[in-house]
Amino acid sequence: MICVKLQLSEFHSSSRNLEDSSKREWKPLEDRSCTDIPWLLLFILFCIGMGFICGFSIATGAAARLVSGYDSYGNICGQKNTKLEAIPNSGMDHTQRKYVFFLDPCNLDLINRKIKSVALCVAACPRQELKTLSDVQKFAEMNGSALCSYNLKPSEYTTSSKSSVLCPKLPVPASAPIPFFHRCAPVNISCYAKFAEALITFVSDNSVLHRLISGVMTNKEIILGLCLLSLVLSMILMVIIRYISRVLVWILTILVILGALGGTGVLWWLYAKQRRSPKETVIPEQLQIAEDNLRALLIYAISATVFTVILFLIMLVMRKRVALTIALFHVAGKVFIHLPLLVFQPFWTFFALVLFWVYWIMTLLFLGTTGSAVQNDQGFVEFKISGPLQYMWWYHVVGLIWISEFILACQQMTVAGAVVTYYFTRDKRNLPFTPILASVNRLIRYHLGTVAKGSFIITLVKIPRMILMYIHSQLKGKENACARCVLKSCICCLWCLEKCLNYLNQNAYTATAINSTNFCTSAKDAFVILVENALRVATINTVGDFMLFLGKVLIVCSTGLAGIMLLNYRQDYTVWVLPLIIVCLFAFLVAHCFLSIYEMVVDVLFLCFAIDTKYNDGSPGREFYMDKVLMEFVENSRKAMKEAGKGGVGDARELKPMASGASSA
Repeated sequence: MICVKLQLSEFHSSSRNLEDSSKREWKPLEDRSCTDIPWLLLFILFCIGMGFICGFSIATGAAARLVSGYDSYGNICGQKNTKLEAIPNSGMDHTQRKYVFFLDPCNLDLINRKIKSVALCVAACPRQELKTLSDVQKFAEMNGSALCSYNLKPSEYTTSSKSSVLCPKLPVPASAPIPFFHRCAPVNISCYAKFAEALITFVSDNSVLHRLISGVMTNKEIILGLCLLSLVLSMILMVIIRYISRVLVWILTILVILGALGGTGVLWWLYAKQRRSPKETVIPEQLQIAEDNLRALLIYAISATVFTVILFLIMLVMRKRVALTIALFHVAGKVFIHLPLLVFQPFWTFFALVLFWVYWIMTLLFLGTTGSAVQNDQGFVEFKISGPLQYMWWYHVVGLIWISEFILACQQMTVAGAVVTYYFTRDKRNLPFTPILASVNRLIRYHLGTVAKGSFIITLVKIPRMILMYIHSQLKGKENACARCVLKSCICCLWCLEKCLNYLNQNAYTATAINSTNFCTSAKDAFVILVENALRVATINTVGDFMLFLGKVLIVCSTGLAGIMLLNYRQDYTVWVLPLIIVCLFAFLVAHCFLSIYEMVVDVLFLCFAIDTKYNDGSPGREFYMDKVLMEFVENSRKAMKEAGKGGVGDARELKPMASGASSA
């Protein structure tokens, strides 16, 4: 009620003062009111619905079935069960049998995404491989853990004719219980290679895929170390951005050139060395592997060469605009000097996302084991929900997208609020002790509704795109050319719309942080200013994003080069594929998380500058808030664009700031 009253009073006062807004001094960050209250209430109700789904699944016994596990007859392991009508072997006392054991753990159902095997409750998991039924019988007699069906006694394992059906598939792989979930899982996951072969058509020879998987398992320590290296390099790059922003552009350019040339040169050197090695000493069984290694190295070298040439061409085209970016990076570097906690913002966002995703996955698993016991065609028990409640997982999926986007939007609003506070504080010594925490405080008190509305709009675009992608994957190879073209066009259009809305939302959050207006008003004002200064926005984003992209490339190349040197002692070069892909993808994601904060700061600074020129002209009483370097950057950008002949009369105008509608809440 307090927020609603504040919003109404702010609306009336802003309407009365709109007429003389140009006559008085404009002071940002002073008027605060709660924005988009109905959307905040809707988001709270939606979260309550998510909590209801979790509570329902736990109350119906799904939590016990998920954590303790259950066998194919509906018995929960580790407790005494009640008899289920018309289902044999149900109602058994499994107090001493606390683990779920699958007779064929590597038999996976790709369609239903589950293990297609009979499940039993056992007292212990086989820690060593059991090669014969005699080994299975000895294990049961020594450990009291019967691995065959309940209808077969351990003494009958080697004599009964039904042992081949009622006992586990031989050899029984060594397994260990999964922590907290009481399932016996094979220690060596190589048996899941068949599952990967069904999804990956890398080569026709399945032995290559087995070598790839074994390469990942063998080099897991190296992969972990390289991932940590990429994290350290990203943090070092952020520190460098803070203190040497003026020379950072040239440093990045030189290092990327050296990194690309070095990586390409090393690959060609390894290829030449492998090609010159004598083949007479190679045994016939290893000859095919040697040829695969040589072919793999050639593909790596050619790909690196093509990437290096394309990178050089792009840098050649962008070279005249590098000088303009130096001033922009200098101003953004000042922001990180005064707001050092911005560097750690991706950590808190990632931590919040991980917590939510863990909750979401746990609830999804609860939903997969909730419902009433139903006997399937094989005579085993499955738990299914009937009636309207069976569609709860749709609600749960929408919650995954909306709440994830909400968390990301909170990060954008927090960063925008902190940078806005820095920009519009004339004396930087008067900044709050922690502008980040001050921004979080304003977000929680005033703007959660705005963030909820912006994230919901992204959700409305993302869900249809995901549905179309699912339909396209299901109809792959079945639809005609026209339908395939229409599907891909719709997916592409929705993707472009999502990216545009993401960029507009980010600028709308900045406008909200400055003027405390609702989402629609802020989005309209941000859109107007972006359109009126489209060429300048394109220049800033093109050059700035390209230099940040070079930073990402530098981290990926450095991590990849370190991986090549560490894996060089392994002569089976085909096993490099998965480890290097995993490491490079992780390095890119880490670099993107860190440098996206820098990119966000640059965009917020530009919009703040536009609003500053709207309300201030440099005269006494209406002094600019902006940094002098930022003004020089924009002026130099305008002059450079005019000299290049890319601007007309419209480019000679002063930067047009936010429209007068920004004052109306």
